[in-house]
Order: sequence, then C-alpha cells, then structure tokens
Amino acid sequence: MRHLHHPTRRALLQTGGAALGAATLGLPTLARANTAVNFQLSWLHSVQFGGSYIALDRGYWADRGLDIALSQGGPNAPVEPPVVSGTALVGISAADYTAAAVAQGAPFKIIAVAMQKNPFAIASLSANPVSTPGDLIGKKIGMSVSNTPVLQALCTINDIDITQIEIVPTQYDPAPLVSGQVDCLLCWETDLPVAMDIQGVENTTMLMADHGYSVHSQTYIATEDSIANRRADLVNLLKGEVMGWNDYLSDTDAAAALTVEMFPDAGLDLATQKLQAERQVPLMFSELTQTSGFGWFTQETIAANLETLALLGRDVSADLWDRSLLEEAHA
Repeated sequence: MRHLHHPTRRALLQTGGAALGAATLGLPTLARANTAVNFQLSWLHSVQFGGSYIALDRGYWADRGLDIALSQGGPNAPVEPPVVSGTALVGISAADYTAAAVAQGAPFKIIAVAMQKNPFAIASLSANPVSTPGDLIGKKIGMSVSNTPVLQALCTINDIDITQIEIVPTQYDPAPLVSGQVDCLLCWETDLPVAMDIQGVENTTMLMADHGYSVHSQTYIATEDSIANRRADLVNLLKGEVMGWNDYLSDTDAAAALTVEMFPDAGLDLATQKLQAERQVPLMFSELTQTSGFGWFTQETIAANLETLALLGRDVSADLWDRSLLEEAHA
C-alpha cells in the first residue's frame, strides 16, 4: 500500500527554482523522477514498522530522491527471495534467518540493526511468574515446536537441562496460558503480552536478551551486488529510516495513530498499537544508539551474536555484518 504525502517545503522550493531557471533560459521544464525502491518488510503492517511509516509520510525519502514502496510481509511472504532476486532493494529480517540464507549461498549483508535487544520473551501470569531462566524448571511452556532450538539455546546459556521443561505445542495465542493449560509461553515481548494487557490479564515477561540470548532482530539486509552498485540509494534509505525512527522515539502515540490511519483495512486497534509502540522502545533504543545513532552495532554485539547463532546451528563469521553504509548515513 502506498501512502500519499504532501510535498515538503524543500521539494517545492527546489521544483520552483528549477522551473524558474528553465523558463528564464527558454528551456523545457523537466521533472526529475525519484528512483523507485521496493522495501520488503518482514511481517504484516503494524506499528512494528512505525518509523518507516513516518519516513514515508513526512517525505524523508522523497527529499533524498527515493520513491519508496513498503511491501507487506507475512507468513506467505518471506523476506529473503525478493531481496536476493533484486525485486526489493532492502528487506527486514533477523540475524538467524539471514545466516541460514547465507549458508545456502545468498549474498546478504546485515547493514543496520533496528532491535538492539531480541524480542523473544517468556510470558507468564503474574500469579505464577517466570522471572529467571531457572524458573522454567518444572514448568509447561506453550510454543511452536519449531522454536525448540531457541529454548535450547537459552537453556544452554544458563546451564539448564531442557528435559526439565515440558514443551507443549500450542498456537500463537495467549489462550493456553490464560486458561491454565501451560505455565508460560515463548513469544515476542511486543505481541502476546500486549494482547493480555489490553484484556486486563496481569502477566510477567522475561526478556531472553536479558539472559544471554543475543540475536539481532529487525535487521536490514541487502545483497553484495546492491551494496556495490546501488550504494547511494541504500545510504539514502537508511538516512530516511534514521529520521523516521528518531521521530518515532519522540512520540510513539503519534506513530501508532499514523499506522492505524495509513492501514485502515488492517484491523488494527489504536490502544494495542500505542502499547506495542511503547513496548518497542527499550528493544530498539539503548545507550549504544543514544551515543552512535539508530541502527548501530559494534564488534562486541556481533561477537555476542556469533556465540548465540552457533548454539542455533548457524555457523557464520563477522563478515555477515557491514556497518559502512550506516556510518555514511549517520555522517
């Protein structure tokens, strides 16, 4: 879905100046078209991508010569294929997915990191909380069986025998926890706990990133070919993202309202979007981003990722990350 925005004052001044110059010289007025760029999101439209919606709505990309289309992701719209084929210039992914694709020959690089903390969490009812990894022992955890490596990694990092935890296959829904079928859920910090809060269900979340699970999430991926041949477009896309997400940080409620306004057919609830937007802040912004800027990563954060990725069976090197474009964007 494309969202129309009013031209910025800068764009009007530039266009007006060009037209005046052409008229003065007796030359035909030529409109310079912005470069079309497809930006592939990782999931369905929601405030999860609020900073990108702000960048589009406020013309931050248009001001830099880009005509951005935000393509919705979802269960039937994986990120990697359109990026590797060149249909999308940039995609939103996660370090473990990108590592898996690179192992199969995809020429990807991670060029920025939106979520400084991985959003995976263990959610429980506050009356029977799971506050530390050790609290998982003897508990029933509801989750998709496909996420067993994630739980195993958390257990390995914290010296817990996973066989002491009963895994119960469940749908991605808070109902099994609320009804007492399980003691906790493996989920994202920003969705099922938010849904329970909206329903008035008191719950506790244990963020796995606070207990050693280091996997960069909501990462920006591009191919080596795009980095070599469309570097300016990538840098300008990142510049717009930085500006949009900085605006998001200044007013998360406004980001939520814009999201609901832009996608009226997505079934989004404003109260839920506002709470989700607020919950994302500590995941996406940190002392590191305060010092170095949105999307930043370091050799130390890469090293921590490599350790966790190895536990997930993903054997990659630090070369998977390329910070040079982000450095240009912040410069």
